[in-house]
Amino acid sequence: MYQPPQFRSEDPALAADLMRAHPLASLVSVDDTGFPYASHLPLHLEEREGRFVLWGHCAKPNPHWRYLQARPDALAIFMGPHAYLSPSVYPDLQRVPTWNYLTVHCRVRARLVEDALAKDRLLKKLIGDHEPAYAEQWRSLGEDFAHKMLAGIVGFELEVTEWACKVKLNQHRREAHARMREQYAAGSADEKALVTWMERLGMGGN
Repeated sequence: MYQPPQFRSEDPALAADLMRAHPLASLVSVDDTGFPYASHLPLHLEEREGRFVLWGHCAKPNPHWRYLQARPDALAIFMGPHAYLSPSVYPDLQRVPTWNYLTVHCRVRARLVEDALAKDRLLKKLIGDHEPAYAEQWRSLGEDFAHKMLAGIVGFELEVTEWACKVKLNQHRREAHARMREQYAAGSADEKALVTWMERLGMGGN
């Protein structure tokens, strides 16, 4: 990922917060022909001794797990809020439009999780992220149903070997910050989310 220094973040807490707030990742590896293959999957983030570990699963008919088995190195991309930025935020006219966004790219090493009990634990991690109350319903569905559902997926643990976090919020254009905040505060949910990130980074007005 191209990272101009003004947009690079090396803060693991910021990267972790972004991944947890936007857990639907694009997991990219290569198929048997060498062409990129992507699956869009919710991933659970854990922090282990200062390193990131991601957990997820795909449907067994999805060939992605076979590609991960054959070639364990892959890329997981988390896309945060993003929005167009009009040049009208600047005090002068010699400006151009841009697009602001936040993203985390993780280079990962995959290990398949195929044991039923281990897959059940993996699912409970995801349930805990998104709907903890559903755990009781899952337990009540019965062993036969649970085994049938678990047999239909392949889980994986993704050890993050490298990560890069890009926070592109026009940080280097202080003259635009006040009007940029006004524009985004009145906009879409993504635009409002960008204002929250601007506040976190201490991007005030002029």
